[in-house]
Amino acid sequence: MIYGSTGATHFDQLAKIFTEYEMIGASSSGLFMGILFIVVGFLFKITAVPFHMWAPDIYEGSPTTVTPFLFIVPKISIYANMSRLSIYGSYGATLQQIFFLCSIASMILGAMAAMAQTKVKRLLAHSSIGHVGYICTGFSCGTIEGIQSLLIGLFIYASMTINAFAIVPALRQTRVKYIADLGSLAKTNPILAITFSITMFSYTGIPPLAGFCSKFYFFFAALGCGAYFLSSVGIVTSVIGCFYYIRLVKRMFFDTPRTWILYEPMDRNKFLLVAMTSCFITSSFPYPSPFVLSDSSNGTHFIF
Repeated sequence: MIYGSTGATHFDQLAKIFTEYEMIGASSSGLFMGILFIVVGFLFKITAVPFHMWAPDIYEGSPTTVTPFLFIVPKISIYANMSRLSIYGSYGATLQQIFFLCSIASMILGAMAAMAQTKVKRLLAHSSIGHVGYICTGFSCGTIEGIQSLLIGLFIYASMTINAFAIVPALRQTRVKYIADLGSLAKTNPILAITFSITMFSYTGIPPLAGFCSKFYFFFAALGCGAYFLSSVGIVTSVIGCFYYIRLVKRMFFDTPRTWILYEPMDRNKFLLVAMTSCFITSSFPYPSPFVLSDSSNGTHFIF
């Protein structure tokens, strides 16, 4: 539809056409519908509400080694293309409204649905839907600060997910499927329990962990563009998220399991991966200079 309306598919050519339309005040229904359908396809791939229906079942049914790939890689590639589309697109206000609604819906549904989950992977799947809502906040702002917060938040989210899914295979090898089965983890493998707890606290957004940094950047960008309602919804859903994330920590440290499970030791590669991501999660707040580049002439800019 875009090609039929403009005769071009290259980003640079489309940018010139969009600029001409803006200068003369013209509009094209075919171009608008084409961009809308592309955005819907993007939202489907990143599991944003209301196109999230496939995610929990696919994440639960996929092999644990494949699930983190589905969590991270498509989101990074799609967000990169969405960023280019939002930069060159002429329908900025319309795209902002779409991302605004999807961001709010994803944060609310992800938080509420995760509260009712009893399986570890399905809990992380609904948590991913909620984090998609936070990340889409960057697009909702329509500012360079929003795009910068999106890039930083996406990088932190990928690190936390890699950490979590380096631990989950060790749990799945010992047939841990339900949250109730985690009761013996702190007693049989305290290092694994502490590491997993740090990741859950970071997902929650508790300082001084990396998850707090990402949510701080999101809400700061939203407040900067006047999206006070979006920021309020994000803060409330973050508080709700404390319930199901900290519930995992409570299970690991304070509950008695239905059956005692002896966890298998983690192999060396996964142990190194968990160690590196855990160091990043715990050190990004007290040492944020890798994210920020100081420039005396123009102020402070994000490296990304």
